[in-house]
Parts: sequence; C-alpha cells; structure tokens
Amino acid sequence: MRYCPECGGEMRYAIATKHHICKSCGLSVTQQELWELREKNRPNMETAEEKKQKHRREYLKWWLSKKK
Repeated sequence: MRYCPECGGEMRYAIATKHHICKSCGLSVTQQELWELREKNRPNMETAEEKKQKHRREYLKWWLSKKK
C-alpha cells in the first residue's frame, strides 16, 4: 500500500491514467513524481562530520570571494 507524501492518506493506483491518487486530498501523481516527492520530503541524514566539512567549504568559498 502506498501513502500520500502530502497528507499521509492512502493512495490507489488508476490503471487507465497510470497515476497514484490520494483518497484523502486528491493528489494525483505518476510513479516518478511520487518517488521525487518522497525523496524531496526525506529528512536530511547528514552526519556531524559531514555538516562540519560542508560548513568549512562554505566558509572557505566565502573567504576567498572577499579576497578578489
């Protein structure tokens, strides 16, 4: 069973249109769109070390841009 990425309601598959349709909010998406919405809504799972590295890169980029 699939659940709506917008409201969490149950989705049904319409064979004629090849869309997943939410029974609660009426969202109608293709399989690809459903996958993309789920990826977009997935929480960011960066580790502390990855966050630290990202912050360092952003700071270095900012610092170098001020030297020009």
